[in-house]
Amino acid sequence: MRYFLDAEFNGFGGQLISLALVPEEEQSASFYEVLACTDPTPWVAEHVLPVLQKVPITRTEMTTKLAGYLRDDEAPAIIADWPDDIAHLALLMVTGPGWRMPSETLTFELRDLPLFDSASLSKVPHNACFDAMAFRNYVLAQTRPFSAGEESDDASLSKE
Repeated sequence: MRYFLDAEFNGFGGQLISLALVPEEEQSASFYEVLACTDPTPWVAEHVLPVLQKVPITRTEMTTKLAGYLRDDEAPAIIADWPDDIAHLALLMVTGPGWRMPSETLTFELRDLPLFDSASLSKVPHNACFDAMAFRNYVLAQTRPFSAGEESDDASLSKE
């Protein structure tokens, strides 16, 4: 299954605060967890922490929950629009020296979507779960095939 990823972190290159995986299938459950942020940047304190909507857990608990969430998917595909989101997810998979979360096949896809703006498309901007939903909806809308009978914004396609 494809999952759309978003993460919030404490400033550029900062520690992970929250991470969400939203499946392509809307009826499937999402993964969303939060870590404590003890020394937030002013921007994070103003825009991210107030919208977390979840009690923080430990990094070990987050890794365990992530492993449980992805356990039954034989070949998850993670889609992101920012490299740090992938890096934070990959680091969550490391469980100790020489050990990692089990996964036979896990792929990452990094999309460059210059017109995607989670702050304007998300129902709760800077909440990783809502931002991941907005990202999923945007990508799926871009890749949805045009079918006969749909309205077109292109006036040149209309018959006179």
